[in-house]
Amino acid sequence: MSNLVAISATCAPFHGAERVRLSANYVRSLEGAGLVPVVIPPLTNPSSAEEILGVVGGLLLTGGEDVEPARYGAVPHPALGKTNAARDATEVALLAAARARRVPVLAICRGIQILNVALGGTLVQDLRTERPSGVQHDQPHDQSHDHAARTHDVTIAADSRLAAATGTTSMAVNSYHHQAVDRVGRGLRVTATSSDGIIEGAEMEDPAWWVLAVQWHPEDLTNDARAWDRGIFRAFADSVGRRGEK
Repeated sequence: MSNLVAISATCAPFHGAERVRLSANYVRSLEGAGLVPVVIPPLTNPSSAEEILGVVGGLLLTGGEDVEPARYGAVPHPALGKTNAARDATEVALLAAARARRVPVLAICRGIQILNVALGGTLVQDLRTERPSGVQHDQPHDQSHDHAARTHDVTIAADSRLAAATGTTSMAVNSYHHQAVDRVGRGLRVTATSSDGIIEGAEMEDPAWWVLAVQWHPEDLTNDARAWDRGIFRAFADSVGRRGEK
């Protein structure tokens, strides 16, 4: 099986045209783990997901827009950010195909949220108003802020894939999200939380389907002297490799 990995992206206006956009750090992190990324934008025909998952060895769901509240039966909150219905549909279809084929999945930030929604879960639409706390989950997104700054701690379940990947049960992470997992989807197990109880990590209970999901952005931390976040990408690459050996 290929070491190609499908990586979800978005579309956004740039210099007068709509273009596919993705943080280059996702690409660098995958390449650093020995994987080859194949960028998948929001598709006009999400059914193509089945064909895509037939030729890749893994799926990476990336950060980005808010998930449409209608997908989890909620009324839009006044603080709801930009949504992308085509991206939602594409990523849900990619997840369904990955589950059917037992393709390993790494889900980051928005990724853990769309994963949860795809499994029947719900989201906190705005942490600041719905779950106020002293933990800073949503940092500035402009160039004045260091995206590699670790802003709060998470506690990790010792018997989880995440603990095995990072080699720790407590670590500091960066944080750029105003939404979070609320009611947990079917088959998901919570594996990490912040001190205010916000869900920061999850994995599938099904041992036959390798899924690791985190709310922070490890792709922005792989140059850090600590090996925690590189371990997440190495674990993903190992799962892709093991599947390829079958």
